[in-house]
Amino acid sequence: MAVLIIKNIHTEGPGTIEEFLRKEDIPFHIVELGSGQIPPPLESYNTLVMLGGPMGVYDMETYPHLMAGSRIIREAINRDLKVLGICLGSQMIAHCLGADVYPGPEKEIGWYHIELTGDGLKDPLMRKLAIHPGVGDFWRKFMVFHWHSDTFKLPPGATLLASSARYKNQAFKFGNNIYGFQFHVEVTKDMIMHWFEGMSDVKKMREETDRIYEEYAGRAINFYKIFFKKG
Repeated sequence: MAVLIIKNIHTEGPGTIEEFLRKEDIPFHIVELGSGQIPPPLESYNTLVMLGGPMGVYDMETYPHLMAGSRIIREAINRDLKVLGICLGSQMIAHCLGADVYPGPEKEIGWYHIELTGDGLKDPLMRKLAIHPGVGDFWRKFMVFHWHSDTFKLPPGATLLASSARYKNQAFKFGNNIYGFQFHVEVTKDMIMHWFEGMSDVKKMREETDRIYEEYAGRAINFYKIFFKKG
């Protein structure tokens, strides 16, 4: 079985997810949904990854590919696939599970802490994300990379796993196989620098990224090792 990765915009790719899958020889297929590519049937896949984008779930009439993406998410849930939604992808999962998605009070862009909830502390995959890859100790609160201004209500029946100071719903789980991350677990250094290109604070962001990135990428890989291989 394989991993189906859906892109909502060309500039937001799978980053370290793709690097991990290649290294572990896990088959995957990437669909540029935002560019009009047609996704394959889900019969050959056991995992769906829905990536981010600058558009909002409430903009489906303007971006009809979001409707197609939502149908894929619903089918994946009905087929009991593993599903990981990142940023817009997490908002799409929340929408598909019946939650409201809407603009938040302010943008959250850059490196900021999330803190695991009580349920997050118990979740085996979130615990992998929380373990420092270098020294092996457990951090309830750690830095992740954000780039969003929308948020969502927690879907009925979902479990809140992590929050930030600005946004309560940063990570959630639905059932055993569905995870939504408001933050960008998948980013590479090159992706971050590309997104900040031409912005006034690009130098500060480069310095912060150089300081934090290796630890962050290690946390992400610890998560991938369980998420993409379990079940």
